[in-house]
Amino acid sequence: MNQDVASPADREETEPAASPSPDRPFAHSTFRLTHWIASLTGFDDRTFVLRVVQPALVGMIDGTVSTLAPIFAAAISSSSHTALVVGIATALGAGVSMGFSEALSDTGEETGRGSAIVRGAITGGATAFGGVFHSLPFIINNVHTALIVAGCVVVVELFVISWIRYRFLHVPLRNSMVVVTGAGAIVVAIGVLIGGS
Repeated sequence: MNQDVASPADREETEPAASPSPDRPFAHSTFRLTHWIASLTGFDDRTFVLRVVQPALVGMIDGTVSTLAPIFAAAISSSSHTALVVGIATALGAGVSMGFSEALSDTGEETGRGSAIVRGAITGGATAFGGVFHSLPFIINNVHTALIVAGCVVVVELFVISWIRYRFLHVPLRNSMVVVTGAGAIVVAIGVLIGGS
């Protein structure tokens, strides 16, 4: 065997853990967490990202961002109850749509991303969850209070998305926060402008 070429397992054993950096201060601990989560599913790290993390992340981003405009537009133009109904309906509808989109757009045979049904279920579920989560504050009858609470929930959701991108896709957290927050702000602005027109 050529000693100049080491396998990934050999490199993992012989190379020191990555030093923390400003962009990835917890690189070593997060790698160990990823490996542990992947091992629970029976996948290696890369397969876990392809078959579980990416479909879930697509759903979370779509569910969180795309539903902001109709929810905020309904809250501003009508009432808290209307925003709640619109939010839940939009989230569930988007979940079904995204689930079928993921399942029908890639069988997994060519890309190696696994079962289309499983990925579709993951994406659809994450989409619905992302949309429903910031719809729930509109249970509060006072629409102004509900908007403030919903805004706080959205901030938490966007941070979670940014952290997952940082954690599993190795995107610097600061860059991810800027991009994800920017996308959310654009969609909220659309909802506010339409709702106030």
